Amino acid sequence: MTPRADILKDVVADLRIAASFVTILPVASSKPSGEGAIARATWALPAAGLLVGLAGALVYKVAIRVGLPPDIAALLALATTTLITGALHEDGLADTADGLGGGRTRERRLEIMRDSRIGSYGVCALILSFGLRWSALAAIANPWAVMLALCAAHAAARAGLPAFMLLVAPARPDGLSANAGAPPGRSVATSFAIGTLSLALALGPGKALVGLVLLSLAGLMLARIAIRQIGGQTGDILGAFEQVGEILILLVAAAFLHGGG
Repeated sequence: MTPRADILKDVVADLRIAASFVTILPVASSKPSGEGAIARATWALPAAGLLVGLAGALVYKVAIRVGLPPDIAALLALATTTLITGALHEDGLADTADGLGGGRTRERRLEIMRDSRIGSYGVCALILSFGLRWSALAAIANPWAVMLALCAAHAAARAGLPAFMLLVAPARPDGLSANAGAPPGRSVATSFAIGTLSLALALGPGKALVGLVLLSLAGLMLARIAIRQIGGQTGDILGAFEQVGEILILLVAAAFLHGGG
């Protein structure tokens, strides 16, 4: 096999790994067992996010075509992206809100975050997440602009995850985040590049910069809170980071693409 074929094979494998871990799509027969495989494949997380965004955009366009108003179409688009991801990131957001909001000690916060039951903080966080994203999509309205916004949001929100995993140590020795390991620098840089390019193509360079600044600030704030409250990051923290990023980019898109302009 030629070096070029080997590279292509690795790229496809990484894409399948990334998609299998952030969606419920049957793109991989089993989870990778090779050491460092998951960490290496994190560069492809924003690419997997693009697929999720496209699926939501397609449902939105079909809903508009059959005569449904933008608010209902937006809700259907959100339902689609949530179903495709298996509500993975929403679950992380809810667990993070419950743990950080309801626990008084590091051990208690981590215990709450592992509890499958959802509390009042988690419910409120989910209401805010769905409400803000739904409102943003309904305000954008235009199907083409909605597609750009969804693709940019789902790609950019995942683009910062490798950097977060590299810079913030796991809060505990087990769990999804700890088992995945720290992504290599190349994966971090590639993921960031894909996310930045997605933002620039969807919103334009100036507006993309606004989105990047907001995402960076959100990541720094969440990292600081996670380190102080539980000693590092977990899979739930990463899910919360994705949700916050998705919300921020959709709000930026709504501000600049309102009415499709």
